[in-house]
Amino acid sequence: MKLLRRKEGPSLDSRLAALLEAASLAEGRLPEQAVSGARSVAERAGARRNLSVDHTVAALAGATGSGKSSLYNALAGAELAAVGVTRPTTSTAQAALWDGEGAGPLLDWLDVPQRHAAGAGDLSGLILLDLPDHDSIRLSHRLEVDRLVELVDLLVWVVDPQKYADAALHERYLRPLAAHRDVTVVVLNQVDRLPAQAVDRCLRDMRRLLDDDGMQGVPVLAVSARTGTGLPRLRSLLQDRVSERKSWSARLAADVTTAATHLTTAGRASEGLPGAAEKPGSSGRGTEGAAQLTGGLGRALTGALSQAAGVPLVVEAVAKGHRHRAIVATGWPVTRWLRRFRPDPLRRLRVDGMAPQGAVAGGVTGAAGREIEGPGGEPGSEIVGRTSVPAASAVQRAQVETAIRDVGEAAASGLPGPWAAAVRHAARSRSQELADAVDRAVARTSAGATRRPRWWRAVNALQWLVFAAMVAGALWLGVLFAMDYLRLPQPPLPTAGVVPWPTVLLVGGALAGVLVALLSRLAAWAGGRRRARRTSRALRAAIGQVGEDLVLDPVEAELDRYARFTDALGRARAD
Repeated sequence: MKLLRRKEGPSLDSRLAALLEAASLAEGRLPEQAVSGARSVAERAGARRNLSVDHTVAALAGATGSGKSSLYNALAGAELAAVGVTRPTTSTAQAALWDGEGAGPLLDWLDVPQRHAAGAGDLSGLILLDLPDHDSIRLSHRLEVDRLVELVDLLVWVVDPQKYADAALHERYLRPLAAHRDVTVVVLNQVDRLPAQAVDRCLRDMRRLLDDDGMQGVPVLAVSARTGTGLPRLRSLLQDRVSERKSWSARLAADVTTAATHLTTAGRASEGLPGAAEKPGSSGRGTEGAAQLTGGLGRALTGALSQAAGVPLVVEAVAKGHRHRAIVATGWPVTRWLRRFRPDPLRRLRVDGMAPQGAVAGGVTGAAGREIEGPGGEPGSEIVGRTSVPAASAVQRAQVETAIRDVGEAAASGLPGPWAAAVRHAARSRSQELADAVDRAVARTSAGATRRPRWWRAVNALQWLVFAAMVAGALWLGVLFAMDYLRLPQPPLPTAGVVPWPTVLLVGGALAGVLVALLSRLAAWAGGRRRARRTSRALRAAIGQVGEDLVLDPVEAELDRYARFTDALGRARAD
């Protein structure tokens, strides 16, 4: 028969590490109070683990007149605390120690200077604190209670029949400490003043109030410090908790759970960052929005950036520039020089891969400034562009703004308010860099559009060969004309059929040059279209990469941060 082992949850160390990880990830996203509270819990836990784990610190806490000090004396078996009718009687916490050897550093950490030896016996290892009244008229008393309530291992709340339903106790302490059920005990003191039926009624009512506070299962004991009623049961309960030596770790585990819950609650609140808006029932990572980043929204962003960067103008210039340079390289030598008087479209835009006059590192002196406004209408800082592509129009800047906002909204869909605001902020966090980055991408990518095809050289050589034949024919005819003018004897004249070769060379060279130029122009037109299409794809890819680096990647990083935050919170809560 197989033995079934109970699956153990994560260790306290791993939960504390997860809580610290969640607090670090929440830095700057969630309210500082929740983040610092989580860090304080981790620091407090580390300090408590390094002190005596053989001692259990239990604190008697309660309101004025509840009889804490009387119960403290009754458990200690000695008059250690002053008891009187003047309130408040207890001004500072004091400790009773059962076998307190080695408990000094722990009490120093608790900052409890008043210490009394209570002997050994069945409560060996117990450190019992008598706290000031939590509803004292003196602020210093209330602050002392709040400080020690956060530090002790076991909380024993002492109430009396008149004040057990006090709202200050339930709203300020019991309800916020609902996760500390395992380290909480409630004692209804002074039951000797009530009839038996009233005691049962008070206990039932107390149980109802505790259940409403989330304190289900917390022990509720009826005790009279004056008559000793219920003291053996309370002593037995304390003995069990002390002998288990687990109250300290249970307290720290409850602190981790509470701190993680506070982070979760803060993550769903709307005060985290300016502009955060809570979506009812939102708690997921927004996976649908994340999936859209590389889909339609990413393409829309690339399209808007391409329009703002003047990609259509550049693509048109690539086609025209290719034809212009092809004509210069392959045109008829007699007329091609005229083309040089026309400006090169690519060089006019400074995207031909050649630095214009005045170029300096990091920019181009005198180049037209490029500006793309960031989301919200705030203008991007004007930068010195690497190209002379005309600046984006107001409509194009608005399209870029809308595309960035759409990316942020889609990615933030389904996220809690502060994290949604962080995602939206991430989408526009680097928008000031877009103009410069896109302009560099256009310049870098378009530079490849100026490469000369190899056939241009061959055609150029052919054109000069044909031109040389035409010049040779012209010179030959010139010599023949001069000899005829001078009445010199004519040399033999070869012919091609009936046409003399000088005429063939002159006319044939001219016709061949024009024909080659026309064919080259047709080839250049087709090549310009192909090159324009390739450049358009390359520009969109380069600009898409810029959008991914400066808009999509920061959003993805923020979504990943939120996913790691929720995972760390789950591990801290031991989900």
